[in-house]
Amino acid sequence: MTDAPNATASKEEIQDLSAITHEEIFAGHLGGKLSVELSSPLETQRDLSIAYTPGVAQVSRAIAEDESLAKRYTWTDRLVVVVSDGSAVLGLGDIGPRASLPVMEGKSALFKKFAGLDSIPIVLDTKDVDEIVETLIRLRPSFGAVNLEDISAPRCFEIEKRVVEALDCPVMHDDQHGTAIVVLAALNGAAAVQGRATSGLKVVVSGAGAAGVACTNILLAAGVADVTVLDSKGIVSRDRGDLNAVKADLAQRTNPRGLTGTAADALAGADVFLGLSAGTIAEELIASMAPEAIVFAMSNPDPEIHPDVASKYAAIVATGRSDFPNQINNVLAFPGVFKGALDAGARRITEGMKIAAANAILGVVADELAVDKIVPSPLDPRVAPAVADAVAAAARAEGVA
Repeated sequence: MTDAPNATASKEEIQDLSAITHEEIFAGHLGGKLSVELSSPLETQRDLSIAYTPGVAQVSRAIAEDESLAKRYTWTDRLVVVVSDGSAVLGLGDIGPRASLPVMEGKSALFKKFAGLDSIPIVLDTKDVDEIVETLIRLRPSFGAVNLEDISAPRCFEIEKRVVEALDCPVMHDDQHGTAIVVLAALNGAAAVQGRATSGLKVVVSGAGAAGVACTNILLAAGVADVTVLDSKGIVSRDRGDLNAVKADLAQRTNPRGLTGTAADALAGADVFLGLSAGTIAEELIASMAPEAIVFAMSNPDPEIHPDVASKYAAIVATGRSDFPNQINNVLAFPGVFKGALDAGARRITEGMKIAAANAILGVVADELAVDKIVPSPLDPRVAPAVADAVAAAARAEGVA
């Protein structure tokens, strides 16, 4: 396997991240992080006549006669829109569409950097499900795929479901499925390091929001039989009468040992803690887990438990942060997933395509796995092409291409 230049940050580089100043951060966002570049020259009168009037009229007439030509003669076939209402942004919560725009710009920049896909951010000044769905239906001629982002639960589930049903193009809520893909890749990597089968692990998922539900679903689909979910009131179990429809469905498909009670009851003897909430987890609860435990404390910017504390009891620790080893970052997934889906002409993104993406992520570092390297670096240039190839192949195999 060839070396990946600059794919892994050194300890010095990780430490330097903490020294980034306020001024550097704001300077890096001055004027936004995106621009539009030309793909055809505009230097001469001839260039202008080809790119705009009168030449462009010929292309427009052709598309009017055959709408499928828009895929070839406009950028829509390779354009991803990053859509948010600003209701659940990072660890900041409901900060509104304007304040969410720097995050959406960053997402679009990552699409370009890692997958070569053009992308534009669209922030909507509404939280109404009907209005969001209707807006995307009306905008459909302008794009080729939809990345839903930072939309609060449980609304995000309905919005994604309805947009998927309404549009004939790839749609994915990254907070759900991008997170799920990288978590599955990381868990498979951790289990491989330990010589254990993922299917036999007792997993506790802390958080029943967008990421928690999607991670639970992909773990079950991948064959993990014992998954227990926690929300703010304790174990999501069938005997609880306060569950919404999403949690009630989870209760039917998880917690095979019929546990009830609090996080302490769930974590006693558990193999894996998967933190996907804004809460904290006490040190003594991590200490109560089974030997050789695996802890993914993924809340950002503050993990549910500090990695140094978790490492006192757990054999493998990962976070969502870039200043600790084993960063579980969605950028390992979503650029390649969308590129693969668009390469294949997929009409939607299936569970099989997501599992293929997770396997591809792990495959990049299959020969390099270690307790502090259970997934590739987010900067590893091998990842997006591998994921795209795997996703495209899965789409063709499942007949959605």
